[in-house]
Amino acid sequence: MSLSLVSNAYLDESSAKIRSKPVPWEGYQRAELVTSEELALIKKVDRQPRAKVESIHLSDGQTYALLYLRLLKKLQRIDTMQCLLVLIADALLDHDERIPLFARAARSDPDLPYAPLIRTLEAQDDFVQLKSAQILTVLLSSESTPLQHQHLQPFLKVLSSLVQSQLQNKRDVAVQCLESLLARPECRRAVWAIPRILAGFVEILLHKPGPQMSYQVIFCIWLLSFEQDVAEQINKKYDIIPLLITVAQAAVKEKVIRVIIATFSNLITKAPSENLPAMLVAQLLPFSKNLSTRKWSDEDILEDVQYVRDELERNFESLTTYDEYLSELASGHLSWTPVHESDAFWRENASRLNDRDYEQLKTLIGLLGSDDSVVLAVAVHDLGQYVKHYERGKKIITDLGGKARAMELMTHPDPDVRYHALLSVQELVSHPWSAV
Repeated sequence: MSLSLVSNAYLDESSAKIRSKPVPWEGYQRAELVTSEELALIKKVDRQPRAKVESIHLSDGQTYALLYLRLLKKLQRIDTMQCLLVLIADALLDHDERIPLFARAARSDPDLPYAPLIRTLEAQDDFVQLKSAQILTVLLSSESTPLQHQHLQPFLKVLSSLVQSQLQNKRDVAVQCLESLLARPECRRAVWAIPRILAGFVEILLHKPGPQMSYQVIFCIWLLSFEQDVAEQINKKYDIIPLLITVAQAAVKEKVIRVIIATFSNLITKAPSENLPAMLVAQLLPFSKNLSTRKWSDEDILEDVQYVRDELERNFESLTTYDEYLSELASGHLSWTPVHESDAFWRENASRLNDRDYEQLKTLIGLLGSDDSVVLAVAVHDLGQYVKHYERGKKIITDLGGKARAMELMTHPDPDVRYHALLSVQELVSHPWSAV
């Protein structure tokens, strides 16, 4: 993996300044932190022209890989760490064949190459932290065997903080690092076990970033969707399907739409029952029909769009009205679809909300805590419909906490929520009590 795959203007500009800064190498020798041999070696490359340093790396690459890592392990001043990280990165830039030189340092010291780089991740300096992340990504992505827990976990923990940072450079580098690491199955499983990373991805997309950042974040989600557990749970945990549809509808770059449709294709292939209903509720079917009429430079998009559309149509045809309602309920995105105001629907299906120990009824009551006023209005309306058409529903709703919440919503700021809460409470208090 090339160092250039994790690129960032801040890192490039800072590296250029650091290359010309002096480091007190002689002082380190006097303090017996650096040996005379190490001093002689580092002076040959310190603040020297690129061509000269390249020539030295060409003839003595293994010696210098080991030197940089050993010095990074024992020297902890910020300016010195900055210098050493730049020297390591410069040695690797456009020279993937040198990656094994750093990996082989473990033969001389089992702490190398990873322990010093993982330690510098915790430095109170943005450049040191991000440059370490860049180099670690290159080394870890190039490993030929599964990554060891003690190397991967501390790195992912730092990336989980960076991806949620308010600073653009930190988010940018973290997403690029994850984009490279997630090609590895063990990294996908490890990332899925850290909710902050997925929450960070969602937060970035909600803030409508530029096309490149959108693409990179969704590329990470696409890679994750190859894991069965992820495909089964990602929408339930992170409400990812409606979010990706929103991003696709606003996208101006073809590659953003391509990776979103590829993600949907994975989710359908690996976990159809968990994802198709939510896709139908989020109106992916009409959107996919629209996409299938467009002209694309990449024919693979059309193939994925057609697959998604065909699967949605097949599922839609077999969907009963109650299935549709359950899908909407499970998605958490209630809206004024026809079933909510259909007396015939509630007469036929109200008692079915009691199935499996009131599982669907509990989900409905849970939506009374939503931040969305439309969801609140529809949910509290449905509660009233349930009580109206199921004579023993009043006590059940009260026992499950629904009545108290409906009464609270009578003072909600939104007039539509207040209105439907009032109607539901009237149903709750007007029906006679009846034992379950």
